[in-house]
Amino acid sequence: MTAAVRAASLSVEGLTYTIQGKKLLDNVSLRAGQGELVGVIGPNGAGKSTLLRALAGVIEPSDGDCYLEGRRFVEMPARERARAIALVPQVAPMAHGFTCLELVLMGRYPHMGRFQIEGASDEDIARQAMRLTDTEQFAERTIETLSGGERQRVFIARALAQQPRVLLLDEPTSNLDILHQLRVLGLIREWASNGATAIAAVHDLNMAARHCDFLILLSNGKVISEGMPEDVLTAENVSGAYGVESVIYRDPHTDALALSLIGPSAGFPHRNRVKAP
Repeated sequence: MTAAVRAASLSVEGLTYTIQGKKLLDNVSLRAGQGELVGVIGPNGAGKSTLLRALAGVIEPSDGDCYLEGRRFVEMPARERARAIALVPQVAPMAHGFTCLELVLMGRYPHMGRFQIEGASDEDIARQAMRLTDTEQFAERTIETLSGGERQRVFIARALAQQPRVLLLDEPTSNLDILHQLRVLGLIREWASNGATAIAAVHDLNMAARHCDFLILLSNGKVISEGMPEDVLTAENVSGAYGVESVIYRDPHTDALALSLIGPSAGFPHRNRVKAP
C-alpha cells in the first residue's frame, strides 16, 4: 500500500478557532514532517480534537493557515485535499445497513470519478487495509453488529484504504484492547515511516511516549510544550497540564520513556492552570 504514499509534510501557523466567544485553539503552530508520527497530548478539553478537525478541513479556523507540502489549504481544491488527508474521528460514526467492506471501500471515493464505481483494484486495496487492521473477518458483517473497538478498527481501515499522505487520528486506541492498541499504534508508526505523515491525539501517555517521534502538549487550546517525548513528558509538565504528580523513567524492557502516576497535585484547581509562555 505504500506505493501510493508520497512525501508529505503538514504545518500550521497561528491557528485559532473561536466559537461562541471561546477560543478552543489559541495561536497554535506546529509542523509534522515526512516519516513522522506526531502525538498530540493534553487533558480533556485541551483542544486536541478541535485541532485535528481543523487539520482535516472539517472546521474552518478563525485565524491562521494550514499548509500541505507548502501549499495553503485554502488554495487546494477540496477533492485534492480529500485524497491527501484522512481523518479517523474519536467516535466511530454508526452507518446502519452497510457491510464493513462497503464502509472501507468508501475510503476509495476521493480517488474515483463522479460516476465511477469501485473496481477490482479498489477492493484489493480495501481488503488489504482490513487485513492490516485485523478486520477482514468482518467484511460481510454490518457495522452495527460489531463492538466499539471493532468498529474503530474498521474506520481506521477505511482511512488506510484512502491511501492518504497525511493520516489524522483522534484517540485511535481509546476503545481497543491491549493487543490491538499495540498493533494499531505499530501500524500507524509503520505507515508514517514508509513516507507518510501521521498526527494522532493520544490519551495514554505511555503509549504516546513509546510510539511517537514528537509530542505536542496542549492545554486550554495553547501549545504548552513540544519536542521529543523526553523534552515534553517531564514531571513539571505533567503536573501543570494534568494536575497529577508523576515519576518519569526509562522502561527497562522497551527502553521507552514511561510514567508512573502517584496522585493528584496538591492544590490543583478543577480548571487547567497552565499558562503558555
